[in-house]
Amino acid sequence: MRRRIAVVGGGPAGLTFARVLHRHGHPVTVLERDPARDARPPGGTLDLHEGMGRRALEMAGLLAEFDALSRPEGQAMRILDPDGTVLRDWRPGPDERANPEIDRGQLRDLLLGPLDVQWGRGVTAVVPGVAGGGALVRFADGREEAFDLVVGADGAWSRTRPAVSPVTPQYTGITMVETSLDDVDTRHPDLARLVGDGSVAVYGVNRALVAQRNSGGRVKVYAQFRAPLDWYADGSNVPSRLLALFDGWADPVLDLLRHGAAFAHRPLHVLPESHTWAHVPGVTLLGDAAHLMPPLGAGANLAMLEGAELAEAVAACSGDLDEVVRAFEERMWERAGRWARITREGLERLVSPDPARALAVFDRVQPS
Repeated sequence: MRRRIAVVGGGPAGLTFARVLHRHGHPVTVLERDPARDARPPGGTLDLHEGMGRRALEMAGLLAEFDALSRPEGQAMRILDPDGTVLRDWRPGPDERANPEIDRGQLRDLLLGPLDVQWGRGVTAVVPGVAGGGALVRFADGREEAFDLVVGADGAWSRTRPAVSPVTPQYTGITMVETSLDDVDTRHPDLARLVGDGSVAVYGVNRALVAQRNSGGRVKVYAQFRAPLDWYADGSNVPSRLLALFDGWADPVLDLLRHGAAFAHRPLHVLPESHTWAHVPGVTLLGDAAHLMPPLGAGANLAMLEGAELAEAVAACSGDLDEVVRAFEERMWERAGRWARITREGLERLVSPDPARALAVFDRVQPS
């Protein structure tokens, strides 16, 4: 029996789910609110972990293509004191491929491949209880469409989530401001050397600055600090306000902010570590829609692995689809809960009154 399945959201979770289903010959409808694949910048770079994001790509049959695109050298990490003193300088060996980097745009294009994405299909609500146990998707243009299963992979402010849970993300008390430097090797060679092939991180009292190399000579810079949610309310004088926050730090570090091209405000929100819901036939969630956590490398990897696992379970199901989804949710909740706790503790260490605590984050053994 061929079931009608839709995934809401064209990010890593939704596209991995769709791509694995496609590999098994099962049609899936991808609903994405963006009007086109290049409607907005895709974001920075991701490190895909062995046994998580890389495992998901293997399940999608894309690992070799990923390895050809990824940057193993991007795993390099340098940590500085605010005065510029190097505390740690780690570079991967020639065969180190545990967590290679790839730009989000490259990953998106790799996953899209042959998928037929319905662009510009903004979802306003998902209503479970359609006859036969499915769900109804309501679109911004007023149309409706019924599916046997709707998978919400539509991120932190998911329009699918209310179908299964009333919980909404809560502010962590930590704000991130993102900027970028283009053509860094030509225009800012000193900063290119500071960042190296991977990333450089600096930790101070209740604030941190991280710069990460992307492909094409671009460096993304992330300032993190404790602040009220309305810190960015008027969006004015952001560069000077950031420089004031990091006053006294070494000039080469502050140059990462001085030369930023534009600044985007990203207050960090999370869902409760124990977020679960009473199973609702015909609807489920993946990734940030299910377990939004601090952006410390686990979220996208978990989302992709979940998408691949759910797709394989659905593709193999010849009986009760609802029971297959229910079993998946229970596995997802247990694993995501562990990672939510670890990333929450990690964020508290990285942006804390005691900068020395940040180093302990990089010594932790990652769970499976």
